[in-house]
Amino acid sequence: MGLLELFGIGKKRKAAMIEALKNGAVIVDVRSQGEFMGGHVDGAKNIPLDSIGSKMKELKASGKPVVFCCASGMRSGMATSQAKSAGIEAYNGGGWMSLNGVMQSI
Repeated sequence: MGLLELFGIGKKRKAAMIEALKNGAVIVDVRSQGEFMGGHVDGAKNIPLDSIGSKMKELKASGKPVVFCCASGMRSGMATSQAKSAGIEAYNGGGWMSLNGVMQSI
């Protein structure tokens, strides 16, 4: 296992995230509402990081994997960790612009 895979961003993890997206994963952008309004991935839900804890039951109830994104991948990494701790299949999609590129290639 490489260093990147250890942190959940290696090739296998990215492939799993893409497969989840193809199968209807929920995309959650954890930036502030203002940042979100400045641009986001089509179809993404905006749940700011400081509110994510109160939305875990709702996300888990959807029964779908969740791909988190933000500006750079830091906040989405924190949200991913919280979601995994809550028993949700979750992926750190990194920065929203990068994730948007992934979505356009699917």
